[in-house]
Amino acid sequence: MSTNLVYVVEDDSAVRESLALLLQLRGYTAIGFDTAEAFLAAGRLQRPACALLDVRLPGMSGLDLQRTLKEQGNDLPIVVMTAHGDVGTARRALRDGAVDFLEKPIDEADLLAAVSVALQDDQVRVDHAREREVMKARLQRLTDRETEVFERVTKGMHNREIAEEFGISQRTVEVHRARLMEKLQARRVADLFRLRFALDEGREGGAVPQVARAA
Repeated sequence: MSTNLVYVVEDDSAVRESLALLLQLRGYTAIGFDTAEAFLAAGRLQRPACALLDVRLPGMSGLDLQRTLKEQGNDLPIVVMTAHGDVGTARRALRDGAVDFLEKPIDEADLLAAVSVALQDDQVRVDHAREREVMKARLQRLTDRETEVFERVTKGMHNREIAEEFGISQRTVEVHRARLMEKLQARRVADLFRLRFALDEGREGGAVPQVARAA
């Protein structure tokens, strides 16, 4: 699976093909779309990747596409490009999370630098998402009581407090705790807290990147 995938959304076929060729010569895989609607219709996208979006497109604009992706919980890194750049447009694109804003004619060095940063960012996102999925799978192996103990340990409760809440002995809590740590492959309590923080961060961050074959 390529980790150098760039989606190019540009209605000018000559510009789109030129950008795709440049990226391919630099070792990237480029997939082109002539409208924002065509890009959205592609459905699930291969990740890690990034997208080059032209601001002025027939139908939905590049900035509207960027906003739509954000509203859908899709955190695909975006590099916005336009021949009609202005401070306001750049500010909106960057405020909505764009990695960079490039004006046409696009400087090759600026383009490659922006794409490199965007792909590195997405690789980190995808890696973290995969780690969270592994953690979730491990959590599903816990019994109901082990899950309850995990929740309370990661809230800072001591064994004595947990035992009192459930009406069981501290020794029984210790057994549940040892078993859940083994299933979660945690060596220390700190590992449990890191796991909890990672899962909470994933929920707050919205949908995780979907890794699938491009349409």
